[in-house]
Amino acid sequence: MKRGIHLKFSKYIAGLFCILLVALAACGNGNAKDTIAKVKLGEVTRSIFYAPQYVALEKGFFKEEGLDVNLQTTWGGDKTMTALLSNGIDIALVGSETSIYVYSQGSKDYAVNFAQLTQTDGTFLVSKDEQPDFKWQDVRDSNFLGQRKGGMPQMVGEYVLKQHDIDPHQDLHLSQNIEFANIPGAFGTGDYQYVQLFEPTASVFEKEGKGHVVASFGEESGTVPYTVFMAKQSYMKKDKTSVEKFTKAIFRAQQWVDKHSAEEIANVIQPYFDDTELDILTSSVERYKAQGSYATDPLLEKEGWENLKNIMDEAGELPGDAPYEKLVDTNIAKDVMNK
Repeated sequence: MKRGIHLKFSKYIAGLFCILLVALAACGNGNAKDTIAKVKLGEVTRSIFYAPQYVALEKGFFKEEGLDVNLQTTWGGDKTMTALLSNGIDIALVGSETSIYVYSQGSKDYAVNFAQLTQTDGTFLVSKDEQPDFKWQDVRDSNFLGQRKGGMPQMVGEYVLKQHDIDPHQDLHLSQNIEFANIPGAFGTGDYQYVQLFEPTASVFEKEGKGHVVASFGEESGTVPYTVFMAKQSYMKKDKTSVEKFTKAIFRAQQWVDKHSAEEIANVIQPYFDDTELDILTSSVERYKAQGSYATDPLLEKEGWENLKNIMDEAGELPGDAPYEKLVDTNIAKDVMNK
């Protein structure tokens, strides 16, 4: 009798063990994407210049990679880097020059650039008057409304002007005391002849007759890692899988943007620009696509990094050594692209 009970108990335990093994096997064979990882993403501003990022969100590429990405606009390079370094965000979309500034301050847990989003400057030279025969020498002695000192728009602007033998601090009446968000309004109401503007503001000004695009700083300055996704070293190590999935989703979005028309892209990203008409969105995207502003892959090449350092050096803003090997991680981008 006792032997029969013992056998029944043994079979019961064996059955439970088999059920446990099946359950573990099912978990082991499950898709890793079933596990959702939360990522706090901060963008330095809201801009059509960042169209591939919004495509990744709207087309569900992040979700398909198992990421729940919470996007917030952090308004300015300083605020964005403060949020990143204080763990207010996990990943920052910001000018790559900010990582150089942080590194130069001796930060032990400095920010590393791992995926490039834009590869040219995103500003256009806008004139109050129509100038169908514009030449760069026309800006001499003009009232020029510039961007924030030490930021990429201003540094690229100075670099381009110097390439045309114009000293921005000697040959212009240069103003740099206006906050980024207030620059368009200041140009519209102030006694300025030229300004650097991003899209869609440049196109809006043209449509309203307030200004005219006469040149592109992106075309003039060449390839540069203008806006890049970066994260602290500690996050890159701790959440490497999330960074890889994030980069894969961005790469998919970059490829999608490259293969689709400006109108199709504008329709996808429209929810992020409620106050911008669809025709303005479309023309803005077309301008950026035409000059190759949107990177078609996330790999930040050394040539672009060196161009960035040259631009910063020309502006007198390069604080010291900025080693590509330390501040740029190409392994994740290469791995994603190869797969």
